[in-house]
Amino acid sequence: MYKKILVPTDASDFSKRALLEAIAIAHMTDGEILLLNVTHSPDSYWGYTASYGLTVNQEALTELGNLAIEISTADITTDVPLKPIIKFGNPSNQILETAEEEKVDLIVMGSHGHGFVAGALLGSVSQRVLHQADCPVLIVK
Repeated sequence: MYKKILVPTDASDFSKRALLEAIAIAHMTDGEILLLNVTHSPDSYWGYTASYGLTVNQEALTELGNLAIEISTADITTDVPLKPIIKFGNPSNQILETAEEEKVDLIVMGSHGHGFVAGALLGSVSQRVLHQADCPVLIVK
């Protein structure tokens, strides 16, 4: 059954709905939730910030990830264990890697999130995870 559930979050309404669905599933299966935020660094978009002398403060990126998780769990009271995970880089890559590393039984994610250009990605992260994950994936609208 679904004992270990991965829920990627970007603090969007879609990811919050996915978290609520995952909590309902975890209640039925006595499972736990891994709440993953993948924080974008400028390098993940352009790949050349270092060559232009830009530096990225890793601590600031970690704080952004923590803030996204706090926003995602605000107003949610549950006895389901929630384990926060912060990673950096490409969201779909990090979701797939985390699912494999943590040996999750299910990924529950929103159909859309906050893309680099709002609305332009049309759920490309969700689509890639859906097609490449080795475990079941539930997409929540």
